[in-house]
Parts: sequence; C-alpha cells; structure tokens
Amino acid sequence: MLYSMTGYGRSEQSIGDKVLLVELRSLNGKQFDLRLNIPAQLKPFEFDIRQMLSESLERGSVECIATIKNNGASKPVAINTDLLKSYYASVKQVAEEMQADDSQLLAAILRLPEVVTNQSELLNDEEWAAAQRVFQDAIAQINTHRTEEGKVLEADLLDRVKQIEQLQAEIASLEPLRREKIREGLKKTLEENVGKENYDPNRLEQELIYYIEKIDISEEQVRLKNHCDYFREVLKGKERSKGKKLSFVLQEFGREINTTGSKAYDATIQKCVILMKDELEKAKEQVLNIL
Repeated sequence: MLYSMTGYGRSEQSIGDKVLLVELRSLNGKQFDLRLNIPAQLKPFEFDIRQMLSESLERGSVECIATIKNNGASKPVAINTDLLKSYYASVKQVAEEMQADDSQLLAAILRLPEVVTNQSELLNDEEWAAAQRVFQDAIAQINTHRTEEGKVLEADLLDRVKQIEQLQAEIASLEPLRREKIREGLKKTLEENVGKENYDPNRLEQELIYYIEKIDISEEQVRLKNHCDYFREVLKGKERSKGKKLSFVLQEFGREINTTGSKAYDATIQKCVILMKDELEKAKEQVLNIL
C-alpha cells in the first residue's frame, strides 16, 4: 500500500472552559518540514507536539495550526487599571492644553502596551492529555486522506509500468527486423560503392556480427524487465515509506531506456523509446508525492 504526502486533517474538541481546534495540511517534500503555529498555552508542549507529528507523518511539508478559544465563563484578558488611570490623566491633561478632541481617548489608551494583558493560563496535565487526543485525531484524519490519495497514485503508477512493458514488448518484436535492416543496409552500401564482386562476404559477416553485438539491446531489455518486477515488488511491500526507493528504481528505468534509444538506429524503436520516456516522466512526477 502507498501513502501520499498530500493530505488534510481537522479536529475540534472542548477542553474544560476552552475549545481546541487543530488543522493539519501536508504537501510533498524531501524531508519532514514542519511549520507550527500554536497559542501561548501550548508553547511549553511544543517539543512534544513536534515529535508527535514527526513520528506520525514522517515526510512532507506540513503546516499545523492550533487555536484555543475561550468560552464566556473564562477570563482571557485583564485590564491594568492603575496603568490605564495614569495614561488617562496624563493624556487628558495634554488634550485639554491643546484643546483637542478627547472623545476617543479611552479607546486609544486601551490599545497602548501593557494596558490590556492576556491572562490565558497554561494547560494542566489533564487538559494536555485531552489536547494530545485532539492532535492524534487530526493526525488520524490526515493519514486517512493520505491513504486514499495513495491508492490513486498506486493505480496510476501500475498503469505507467504496464505501458512501459507493452512498449518494451513492441521493441522486442522489432529487434529481429532491426538487425536484418542493418545487415541489408550495409550490404547495399558496399555494393553501391565498392561493387558486389569486390568485397569478401565472409569478412563482411564477421564485421556484421561484431557491429550487431555492439548495438545489441537485449541486456537493456532484460534489466528493464527486472526493474519493472522490482518496482511492483516494492509497491506491494509492507514498509510505510517507499517514495525514495521507488524514485531510485525509476532512475534505473531511465538508464536502460536511454541506452536502448542510443543503440536503436531504428525509427520505429526510437518512437517506442520516446513514448517510454513520456510514461517514465509521468511516473517520476507521481512518485514525488509518495511518502
């Protein structure tokens, strides 16, 4: 089974007089890259949250946004009345001296630093345990999404490999014709330029055997077939993270396909090679999304 690196998870739950909302989004990435946005109440547990997400999601560019909302029974902020009175008296005096409008004076002072302070309390052990369950629920949702995406990716990759194998079979059927074309082409060239009676047929056969062995593509075709089989084997494996390994196998696909193309000397086989490269590039794009 494959797991995609793309996914979304969301969980919301009441914890005492607070409501915790956790949202997770992930995209493909070479390593685990986490952008964590949490409120002050969760800052003491930041390391635990990072470790929880890293162990569960493994790879990808992950964004985690956690927010805590207080209900009406809580007191999230407090007003420093002594500081407010001090500001008000000083600013009121200046306003009177300048004969300025002071109707919005109180609203302006409330925006000054330290006048209104956040009284949000840290989570206790019981609340942190409940918060962990919210994070785990969001992680479970994103992993479910990743699993569904992985099924689509697996079906597409298997189709790409099947297309490559079909093109490989077509190349195998063209291989005997290619050899005969090369043989006839060389004979024709010699006869036109040297004359049919002016070359040694036995020596020509020896040279043809050497030349045809040099451009033989049977080894490349065997290795490509083995790579296709191994690719399917990795897909069926039980390990969770397979993206990097599949990417390396596809690189081997590319080597064999490129070598086949460089040795082909046949227009029809070259067309098959181009189509194989097209399928390979599509497979590589999909593998980038695999965990």
